[in-house]
Amino acid sequence: MIRRIALLVLAIFFVAAGVNHFVHPGIYVRIVPPWLPAAALLVQISGFCEVLGGIGALVPYARRFAGVGLLALLVAVFPANVQMAQHPELYEDIGAAPVFYFRLPLQLVLIAWVWWTCISRESSDVAL
Repeated sequence: MIRRIALLVLAIFFVAAGVNHFVHPGIYVRIVPPWLPAAALLVQISGFCEVLGGIGALVPYARRFAGVGLLALLVAVFPANVQMAQHPELYEDIGAAPVFYFRLPLQLVLIAWVWWTCISRESSDVAL
């Protein structure tokens, strides 16, 4: 029961976050590190992958694959979190430096959440 709720919340979280990439792309474009090319395209790709991963997590036969994709996505977007932590003065309208530093280890929590709900052996038994 708890894993089912955690899976549903995870799916909603990623779908909502992904949709937000298209609703408010400017925020995400701003946090893409300057050394990465085509920031707007990367934001669209990551938003699409978040939506797809969130939906895929709800489909039992696609759940593990979606989980692996979400793990890759969390690793891929980590440089944006580092960018915000290293340059908080550029993002004062979004949050404060302590929040940006808190987000760094929060990625590990998200990774564990994806692993537990989508990839672990028991996750394939969860039906919604």
